[in-house]
Amino acid sequence: MIRPATRADLADLGRLGALLMRTHYGFDPQRFLPPGDDPEGGYAWFLATQLDRTDAVVFVAERAGRLVGYVYAGLEPLSWKELRGPAGFIHDIVVDDTARRSGLARQLLQAAVEWLREHGAPRVMLWTASQNTSAQNLFDSIGFRKTMIEMTLEFQ
Repeated sequence: MIRPATRADLADLGRLGALLMRTHYGFDPQRFLPPGDDPEGGYAWFLATQLDRTDAVVFVAERAGRLVGYVYAGLEPLSWKELRGPAGFIHDIVVDDTARRSGLARQLLQAAVEWLREHGAPRVMLWTASQNTSAQNLFDSIGFRKTMIEMTLEFQ
């Protein structure tokens, strides 16, 4: 079941956000933030700041009464810095290992895309780690197209 997140979901959202952080840090520890001592608490705090916004949404996926995934998306204004017009942006999408390949990521993504469409986004954008080919395959299958490649130069 896909539904809007509530404050009662924050502990599970923190757990899933920490999973997202650890996964990305594992992909590239120079690029992504280290999880630190309490990524669950930090991510729960951050997503709590997004729940009451009118320009953002967090949907959760439940299976057998347990929260197993979420998507966080928002509306972004025109950006001269990024050379793009207004857009919806999928900031996070994560599904617990126990529920992968069940269609929940697709359902979460579709819920976020529909919310963004209903709230006036003329397009939806997202970023994905270059190593995350399974996510890229999902995004491709929904109709996303590759438009940018992020590159990083480290000084330390």
